[in-house]
Amino acid sequence: MISNILTTTLSLGFIVSIILLKDVQSSRVLELSDGFIEMKNDGHWFIMFYAPWCGHCKRLEPIWRHVAQALHHSDIRVGKIDCTRYKRVVSEFGLSGYPTIMFFRDREGEFKFNSERSTEEMVHFAKRLARPPVQEVTDSKDIEMLKQTNKNFFMFIGKSVGHTWDLFYDLAKQYQAHSYFYITPEITGKQHFVFGETPAVVVYKEEQHYSFNAEEWDMDFNTSLTQWINTERFDTFVKVTRSNIHHMLETNKYLVLALVEENKIEKLPPHHSEFLQMVESVIVKNRERFHRNFQFGWIGSPEFANSITSSDLTLPSLIIYNSSTRHHHFPEEKPHELTPESITLFLEAVRNQSVKAYGGSGVFIQMYRMYYETKKSLINIWVNNPAVASVLFGLPIGFLLLICYSTCCTDIMDASDDDEDDVHHEKKE
Repeated sequence: MISNILTTTLSLGFIVSIILLKDVQSSRVLELSDGFIEMKNDGHWFIMFYAPWCGHCKRLEPIWRHVAQALHHSDIRVGKIDCTRYKRVVSEFGLSGYPTIMFFRDREGEFKFNSERSTEEMVHFAKRLARPPVQEVTDSKDIEMLKQTNKNFFMFIGKSVGHTWDLFYDLAKQYQAHSYFYITPEITGKQHFVFGETPAVVVYKEEQHYSFNAEEWDMDFNTSLTQWINTERFDTFVKVTRSNIHHMLETNKYLVLALVEENKIEKLPPHHSEFLQMVESVIVKNRERFHRNFQFGWIGSPEFANSITSSDLTLPSLIIYNSSTRHHHFPEEKPHELTPESITLFLEAVRNQSVKAYGGSGVFIQMYRMYYETKKSLINIWVNNPAVASVLFGLPIGFLLLICYSTCCTDIMDASDDDEDDVHHEKKE
């Protein structure tokens, strides 16, 4: 016992002396140094790698303090590292941008956070990774509590033996960063879920539960369960951002995207909110009909929406994006003319491939996307900071004009010298 206390004390002292520079009383966030590299496998760490000049890092700072406060009573230590001071961490962890958020779990690896940077999302991400991939729940009251606290989780019902259990456990390890996974005995599971024979797998989300049925999938059991868990980890109608869209594309579904515009405090105009509610009502009322092929979501950034279609869209709008082929589809009706019935017909037409497709992944389409993104970037630079844009574009243009001027003047002077030589030659003759 005493030796354990001494070991723990020495270990903590070593941590403090090497990597902990300060712990400001007003914040639970630990300021770390590059000594963290030697200690990253000691316990659970949730780290933000940042640069002081980075605007995104500055906006994340108050949210990160809330994350640290929410995780203060857990065994997860929340810290941050200034990568401009400790550049060794940049190469050690392969950092390519700021802020980068990573979770370190003992000696089991490193996990990068790529979802929405909200307090709730980051806290859930850290709590999931700090636990075993699958947790056992035997008390009925605990399951009831899970329904109230976890907005999305998967439950294995049965005994922890057999092929289905082995596959479920492997999938839990694969998707642990995105969802919670539990196991409960059949007698307990029957008190909360409706399912067929055991072993069974159900997902609970949005105060409803859905049971996996391999017979509904035209593929082998392993592939069908993998695909089902991969798609069911998302809510029915989810906010799509640059940070999570690559996860959405992994579903290989059509993405039904309602495009609206949020203001700086993430509020929507009334008619945009009504548009979202109308689009959401289609999947809520027709889940069994469309959920297999379509993932519904919404985008609150015009620039992000425009980059998907490489065009300037009017808002609100509706598009369907094929995550496999990168084609997209527009309804024939104008946005203000859309109704739940017309959207339903539009979905059927897309599923039957009877509507015109735009975009794709061809060479000319990719070249046009590059042109469009470059043009929009240059326009944004000019609008946001004309002075910088003037210097950025003025110097190369001025330098090019100077070269052209010098070349032209040289040609004129050479021509004048030739004329003078001809005149002198004529006089001599």
